[in-house]
Amino acid sequence: MPVPIADTAPPPALIQKYTEAAHAAGLPRSLFEVYLKAGMVLQPKQLEFAAACALCDAEDGPVEIGFGGARGGGKSHAGLSVLAADCLRYDGLTCLLLRKVGKANRENFNELRLKVLRGVKTVWKQQEGVLLFPNGSKIILGHFQNENDIDAYLGLEYDVILVEEATTLTSIKYKAIGTCNRSSKPGWRPRMYSTTNPGGVGHSWYKNLFIAPFNRGKQSATRFVPSTIEDNKCVNVGYKAKLDTLTGWQKRAWLYGDWDIAAGQFFTAFRQGVHVRSASDLPRPIIGLHRIWCSLDYGYTHYTTVYLFIKHDGIVYILDEHAQRKWLPSQHAPAIHAMLARHGLTVNDLGGFVAGHDVFAQKGDATAKTIADQYKDLGIRLTPAKIDRITGASEILKRLGDVDADPPVAPSLFISENCARLIECIPAMEHDPHRPEDVLKVDTDDDGKGGDDPYDGARYGVMEAAGSGGWQGYVHDDFEVAYGAESLSSVENGDSPQAPSAWDAGSAPSVDDSGGW
Repeated sequence: MPVPIADTAPPPALIQKYTEAAHAAGLPRSLFEVYLKAGMVLQPKQLEFAAACALCDAEDGPVEIGFGGARGGGKSHAGLSVLAADCLRYDGLTCLLLRKVGKANRENFNELRLKVLRGVKTVWKQQEGVLLFPNGSKIILGHFQNENDIDAYLGLEYDVILVEEATTLTSIKYKAIGTCNRSSKPGWRPRMYSTTNPGGVGHSWYKNLFIAPFNRGKQSATRFVPSTIEDNKCVNVGYKAKLDTLTGWQKRAWLYGDWDIAAGQFFTAFRQGVHVRSASDLPRPIIGLHRIWCSLDYGYTHYTTVYLFIKHDGIVYILDEHAQRKWLPSQHAPAIHAMLARHGLTVNDLGGFVAGHDVFAQKGDATAKTIADQYKDLGIRLTPAKIDRITGASEILKRLGDVDADPPVAPSLFISENCARLIECIPAMEHDPHRPEDVLKVDTDDDGKGGDDPYDGARYGVMEAAGSGGWQGYVHDDFEVAYGAESLSSVENGDSPQAPSAWDAGSAPSVDDSGGW
């Protein structure tokens, strides 16, 4: 069936630049014409991904193609484009697009569809989550919040599968959905595409499957095309600015697409000479001026740690530390009251006292009182902390800033020299190799050395200072952005466009003058 075509054509100079970029990426001319006639605009790195996907057509070609790395590289746009191109060039394909998104999944997809498939005449059945093409091909939009949601799509047959945010899946679940990637279509090889960023529960298997062969230059059944925000001329400027403010592993992973973030120290931006202050140099808590609170991480064999926080002008200060192991609440409570008294405070002056959720469930004595109940009887009222590990680690990382960056990112977290265990603990924390965006869980040894209890206690407290809200990028692709500006000066000044010699002689692929491009 002929490929549907767009209604209006960009200037010839832009088409020429697009043609040259497609040729440089290695995209077959016949496939490029599918994109061109359908009005789908891909930037150079996205064209490399499209060319890698085209390799699946060959009998000895790859069957799994990965794309991405850093955030803001135009992954969603590229993924939908290659699926649509497959649908347009082969009648009757059934494709599955799996996205990890929320309730607005289908509404967001429709916005993406209208932006990417500008010249393709499709029917979007939002209720069913199915995108229909004129030649009988279709894209089924699947979504998952949790891994178990994937099971709804198992047992069926899909000629093509695209998994977005693949590293949010375990290897077992990715392989399970892969069993559905089969085809009875003559002349069509089933294939899987994926887009993702470093990090997540699937970081290790994705790195081993795609990144390691790519780095060794020995790819066979897979291909990987790395992309960063620098490869996306159409990204929102504000999103780029947000990525530039990241520090530590987040900057390496999300800005640069570094897959080696699982190795070594987590809080690489921590500097004792920067973040640790003499007690006399820190502000003294003033009721009514400062926000004042405490946090507690409970342990018996492990340490119970308690931290005193204040916040002023957006800066968080950790003023003091209590840390003891093999003590009961009746022993900790007087020490906590004494710690507060050193700063002229009582528990009644606190704006909150947060603790890990185990203290509200664990029965600590013969009367079946929880640990929290026991502390309440001792004059300390605890409330549940925000315990999400990844969010907490991210908040600490953000507040540490990065004084070595260019330009430097100023820290907004300072620690008193009195917090000896926390100062020792933070630089010792490492990435969890299975979830690199999380800190590896470490237990205290029999001699009471090591462990992550000070970090957990501080994490609970820092999260109390965290604000709400977030930021997201918005990718907008257009000819004028992707292939315009100064790169067009020569052809716009009257030079004749020339097609790459490796393709047919003459100009860029022509488009039917009877309609569209």
